[in-house]
Amino acid sequence: MRRDHLLQLLMVLPVLLFIPLPGQSQSRSKLEGMWSDPPASIVGSFCSFSCTDAGIDRLNALLDNPANDARPYEELAAEAKKYEREYLRSRLTGTALRTFPLDPADDPGFLRCEPWGVARQMIAPHQFEIRQVGRDRLEFRYGEWDARRTIYLDGRKRPVNQPPSAMGHSLGHWDGDTLIVETSGIAANIAGLPDLATTARHSDQLRIVERYTRSKEGNTLQLTVTMEDPPTFREPVVLKKIWRWAPESKITPYENCQAPTEFKKGVRP
Repeated sequence: MRRDHLLQLLMVLPVLLFIPLPGQSQSRSKLEGMWSDPPASIVGSFCSFSCTDAGIDRLNALLDNPANDARPYEELAAEAKKYEREYLRSRLTGTALRTFPLDPADDPGFLRCEPWGVARQMIAPHQFEIRQVGRDRLEFRYGEWDARRTIYLDGRKRPVNQPPSAMGHSLGHWDGDTLIVETSGIAANIAGLPDLATTARHSDQLRIVERYTRSKEGNTLQLTVTMEDPPTFREPVVLKKIWRWAPESKITPYENCQAPTEFKKGVRP
């Protein structure tokens, strides 16, 4: 029964724990607003940072095994996450494996309070706000680092002489009610894989495709992101993330980052 229940939640990316909000429609503009930490559900917990289909399948198998009936969910989820890390490790190139997982002492975000790049920011925890600006762009704002991105909807090309940047150049278009965002021109940085134990460096060849879909009830937003970077990944890596609708949430300026004065390599904060 536990597995069946989880599969039902996965099919709807769990909206069963919420009451639909009145007056919400599935129009394009209705991606707008404030989203925040994932819903309080099995899938929400497992995908709190992000997750993969491989990790979810492993968790399903553990939940479906009667031998695990007496084991707490937290233990099964930890085992599935460990499996997921090894799944991702097998998709990294030899170059990427030299620094995987990235030591916090080599992380400029931890070491020098440098804001995250797009490959990490897009799956950051906490708030995520989408705003329509005119007809030709969307603005994304993230609670982590109070970071901001512009998504151009008019097909404009990245300027020829524009150097790579932390957030890259993002073009968006609609496929029905799904927003698709393609980002290139990303400076070499760090890819935030499903948890802090699986961060990896990426090159400036990284290309990202994001797909954002709101549930019919309007209470959850799902992201499916595909990352391609030949120097880093042997094949495209696909991650998933879920936010819950959180109109009461607010993003405040990010002012309290304190770089560590003492740290040791190999020790995670």
